Amino acid sequence: MKTTLPLLLLAACPLALADTPACQARSGERIAPVVELYTSEGCSSCPPADRWLSRLAREPGVVALAFHVNYWDSLGWRDRFATPEFTRRQAEQRAVNGAPYNYTPQVVVQGIDSRDWHARPAPTEIAGRPLVDITLAARGGGYDASVMPRPGAPVRLAAWWAVTEDGHRSAVAAGENRGETLRHDAVVRELHPVSAWRGATSLQFAPAMPAQAGHPRAVSLVVTDAATGRPLQALRIGC
Repeated sequence: MKTTLPLLLLAACPLALADTPACQARSGERIAPVVELYTSEGCSSCPPADRWLSRLAREPGVVALAFHVNYWDSLGWRDRFATPEFTRRQAEQRAVNGAPYNYTPQVVVQGIDSRDWHARPAPTEIAGRPLVDITLAARGGGYDASVMPRPGAPVRLAAWWAVTEDGHRSAVAAGENRGETLRHDAVVRELHPVSAWRGATSLQFAPAMPAQAGHPRAVSLVVTDAATGRPLQALRIGC
């Protein structure tokens, strides 16, 4: 699922586009919520969270991501979207999000463990002023991005980008969800980190996996505070 690709940090300046791509987006004056769901097809309490994330993923401006973990696979059903990398990510992010242990379904909103996600309104915007501006554009088989800090932004920034797919279905034949047909949206198929930098920068990257017919794909770029790992701004485009 995860294939690490070389990522080129081009120049410490905003991206200059020679021509206007057919698909591009810019972040605005609101902070886009980054909502991570850690889930598994082998977990009987996960389908309600999967449905919740599917609804949230349709909200404009929200960056929703479903990370399928593999520690449920030993109970008789292998989740085809689960990877050891996503399981490690869940464990590593505990240092940032404050979770006492790994569990599913786990919802992380803007880098914070949110155990009461089901009891409060879905996060469609985050209060505060963005500290960075992002431009993201599809070009050929890859993507161009620029990140411009605003006044008050951390000195050191970092980022990660992810490829997600919608519209997947699985007929589960074993484990806790045996006999159920599960639908998944915003499924993370690739995840790649970007090393820390200072100031404005431009990025170029390309997914390793080809797009799949019938499974709409989106690419999301999340810029973080390099010191804390917390998201500062994010942007998603569906092309």
